[in-house]
Amino acid sequence: MTVMILGLVIFLGVHSVRIVADDWRRERIAQWGEGRWKALYSLISLVGLGLAIWGFGQMRLDPLVVWTPPPAMRHLVALLMIPAFLLLVAAYVPRNHLKAKLGHPMILGVKVWALAHLLANGRLGDIVFFGAFLLWAVLDFRVARRRPSPAPVTPARRATVTSLVIGMVAYVVFAFWLHGPLIGVPA
Repeated sequence: MTVMILGLVIFLGVHSVRIVADDWRRERIAQWGEGRWKALYSLISLVGLGLAIWGFGQMRLDPLVVWTPPPAMRHLVALLMIPAFLLLVAAYVPRNHLKAKLGHPMILGVKVWALAHLLANGRLGDIVFFGAFLLWAVLDFRVARRRPSPAPVTPARRATVTSLVIGMVAYVVFAFWLHGPLIGVPA
C-alpha cells in the first residue's frame, strides 16, 4: 500500500498546488512559461497516477477488509456513475449548461465517482484510494468556488445535448466493455 500512497501524494499533491500555493504556481508559470509548466505538471501527474494505480493493483493482491458492503451498493455505484461521467464530459464541452451552472463539473464528477466507490468497497486500500480523491475534490471545489469566475458564457442547447450524449456513450462503453478488462472487476 506504500506505493499507492506515494502515488496518491504525488498525483493529488501536484493537483493541489492551486489549493495551497496558487501564487507560487502563477510565479512559476510566469518564470517558465505555460508550456514548460504544463509539461512538468503532466509528467509529475503521470508518474503519480501510474504509481497510485500500480500500488492499488498490488494492494488488491493482499487486501485488508474493513467492512463488507451490501450487494445493493453495486447497483448504487452503477447509478451514481452516470452523473459522474456526464459531469466529467461537461468539463470539456464548451458552452454547455452543466458547466455554466456548476462551474467545476470535473471536480464534482470526481466527488461522485469517489463517493460511489467508497460505498461499494470495504477494503482498507479502497478506502484510502477513493477517500483521498474525495477529500481532494471537496477541498479543491471549495477553493475553486472562491476564485474569480471567468466572464459568463451563454450556454448553448446543442453543447449541452452533445455533452450529455457523449457522457452517456462513454458511461455505457466503460461500464459494459472496459471496466472489467481495465480494472479487473466487472461493473
